[in-house]
Amino acid sequence: MAYKPKVGSTMSEPNVIPMADIMLVLLIIMMVITPMLQKGVSVDMAKVNNPVDMHAADKDNAILFSVTRDGTVYFRTTKISMSQVTDKVKNEVKNRLNKIVFIKSDARAKYGDVVSLVDDVRAAGVEQIGLLTAKAEKPLTGAPNPGS
Repeated sequence: MAYKPKVGSTMSEPNVIPMADIMLVLLIIMMVITPMLQKGVSVDMAKVNNPVDMHAADKDNAILFSVTRDGTVYFRTTKISMSQVTDKVKNEVKNRLNKIVFIKSDARAKYGDVVSLVDDVRAAGVEQIGLLTAKAEKPLTGAPNPGS
C-alpha cells in the first residue's frame, strides 16, 4: 500500500489577514504621499460655478503665488514679502516663452492684498495672470434682481 500523507481539515473561508495588512500599508503610504502632491500653500480658494481648467498651474515649474487670509504672500511654498514679488517674477520669467503667473488666493483674503500682488506681477512685465479658483459643489446663487 502506498504512503498517503494525512491532510488536516480544510479551511472553508479565505484568510483575509494578509489582505488587511496590505491594505493598511497602502493606506499609510497614501497618507504620507498625499500632502506632498499639493503645489504651493494650502488656502481655501473662492468657489465659482464656471471655473476654467488651468492645467499649466499643476506643472512643477509653474510660477505660483498664494495669498493667505492674513495677507501673507508665498511663492510656491516660500514666504516672501510684497517688496520681493516684482524681482522674483522678473527672475522667473526672463528665460521663459510662456510668461504666465498663477495666483491662488484665500476666499477671505483682503481684496487689496490680492490687487497689490496682481499689480506687482504686472510691474514685472507679465500680462497673463491666472486667478485660481475651486468649483462650487452646488450652484451659487447671485444677488436678487432689483427689478423683480
